Amino acid sequence: MEKKILHRDTAQLKTTPPIKIVQFGEGNFLRAFVEYAFQKLNEKANFNAGIAVVQPIDRGMAKILNDQDGLYTLFLKGIQKGKEIQKHELITNIVKGVDPYSNFNDYLELAKEDELQLIISNTTEAGIDYVKSDSMEMQPPSSFPAKLTVLLYKRFTHFKGASDKALTIIPCELINNNSEKLKEIILQYAADWKLSGDFTNWISNHCSFHSTLVDRIVPGYPKDEIEAYNAQLDYKDNLIVAAELFLLWVIEGDEKLKKKLPFHKTDLDVKIVKDMQPYRTRKVRILNGAHTSMVPLALLYGNETVKETIDNPFTGSFVNKAIFNEINDVLPMEKSELDSFAEEVLDRFRNPFIKHKLADIALNSISKFKVRVLPSLLEFEEKNNSLPTNLTFAFACLILFYKGSWNGKRLPINDSEEIVKAFHKIWEQNDNIAVANAVLSNKTFWDQDLTKVKDLENAITLALNEIEKNGIEKALANFSKTY
Repeated sequence: MEKKILHRDTAQLKTTPPIKIVQFGEGNFLRAFVEYAFQKLNEKANFNAGIAVVQPIDRGMAKILNDQDGLYTLFLKGIQKGKEIQKHELITNIVKGVDPYSNFNDYLELAKEDELQLIISNTTEAGIDYVKSDSMEMQPPSSFPAKLTVLLYKRFTHFKGASDKALTIIPCELINNNSEKLKEIILQYAADWKLSGDFTNWISNHCSFHSTLVDRIVPGYPKDEIEAYNAQLDYKDNLIVAAELFLLWVIEGDEKLKKKLPFHKTDLDVKIVKDMQPYRTRKVRILNGAHTSMVPLALLYGNETVKETIDNPFTGSFVNKAIFNEINDVLPMEKSELDSFAEEVLDRFRNPFIKHKLADIALNSISKFKVRVLPSLLEFEEKNNSLPTNLTFAFACLILFYKGSWNGKRLPINDSEEIVKAFHKIWEQNDNIAVANAVLSNKTFWDQDLTKVKDLENAITLALNEIEKNGIEKALANFSKTY
């Protein structure tokens, strides 16, 4: 007998919670992280929050979510204290998906939700961006901050500027001071669009913005094992998501925010702290930096997953040296604490239950490298007056990755059209000296001219020549003799 598709009636759910959260982004990470966290808050603290999920780009999952009434199954797998744990649960707090591209009025109606309290977002590092051409009249504007500005202004006018209808805004994009940047762009749009001073005051003095750090590895939809996953369910679920057990959410806030979000009543590792910077720097540089460093090199080498990369003697050694010898060398924390965290990260990478495909984490690799890896590379050079061997080689692999093909195979580039076109034009030169110069001098990529970094241009050129001549493994060995 064929299983019924997952709906609220098949799941025997008779009520839906009120919309207290509007979430920008409907991808795997948010559904395995934010929805899970707030489901626990609903269960343990009677938070009673429903989530309206906004599709942030014109191609997305709002319809698929609505086809299942916002329901999906989260599978958690991992190792805790040496014990293998596998479990799953039905996530039930998404009330609806909203596609502002197909129904802009439905999007604006969210501003009128009486019990709305929170804005959550994760639109990738590239998502919190100011687009000068965005206007109030667009339905919708292109950027996430512009869309949010429109929604906030609609709420402000609908409730006549009531301070108790102001919102708590918690962005989860992996950029430093993410809430401050988002607030700055919103206020810029308010100025550009000549919105009232009362609105600007409402944003500045009544809405609250909280920077965050999020940490959970989420491979996403387990398409290669989907039959085994679905076999464990009494229904058919097209939105299954898989994640590790580990979860850390650090939110900058005060006692007022702790009362509003009583995560202390759950067993989740959600920390509301005055300063999240130490947590952020450690996580972004080690976990995310290792991810972003390994992806181009490992794909060029022929690996497909993170676990395969860590287990392989060559690529595993590369990742270890990049972390322990280079990234940890420049972090301002106790070495023992950094190394302990790094070992935990590597154990998470080795999680036998998670098939984390390298291609799936290649999204927006240029902006990720700028945020996650480049600071470690530059600080190492400044501290030691020499380039870090492995991070520099990883940089060269990144540039070669954006060529689009290697040994006759297409590479899984997934970036903005502008960046893809820029690299296509750069690689038309077919000269590694010119390629290295063009990439490093591109301030649009890096917000600085990297040709001014001592010897970096020569090192990247050498690495590109070695890789094209000898392949990844021999190239790194030869490159290491010079750098």
